[in-house]
Amino acid sequence: MVQYNRNTDLLEMPQEEPEVLQESHEKQKEETIPPGSEASRKKVRLKELIDGTFLVRENMVRQLPYVLFLTFLGVVYIGNRFHAERMVRQISDLKIEVENLRSEQITITSELMNISRPSEVAALVESKGLGLKESLEPPKKIRK
Repeated sequence: MVQYNRNTDLLEMPQEEPEVLQESHEKQKEETIPPGSEASRKKVRLKELIDGTFLVRENMVRQLPYVLFLTFLGVVYIGNRFHAERMVRQISDLKIEVENLRSEQITITSELMNISRPSEVAALVESKGLGLKESLEPPKKIRK
């Protein structure tokens, strides 16, 4: 074990080679983390992430039903959104159609009121030549 003194120069301190330091650091890690522990399983390296091998780990396989459930919920959510947008478009189309039908109904009602006036009915009967005449005497009530 080497003791360092504050007052010593950096040149006087014993230097270890970087490779030796790196190897000792890796050995220390291996000693502190057993191979089957959670810490060794939780590490996901970039290479594993890119090639997809982290998906076959035991903890990922255990989470597969949860991931599938979340995927299903996402698909349902997207489908619900599309359905809602389609319904909004249908509602706007139906509102336009209702406005058109309402204006058509008002036009037809005004034409019917115009045609059903007694003077218009008499003129229409005369123009068609049906031979009907308007009664000049008022109707009488029949009593029992």
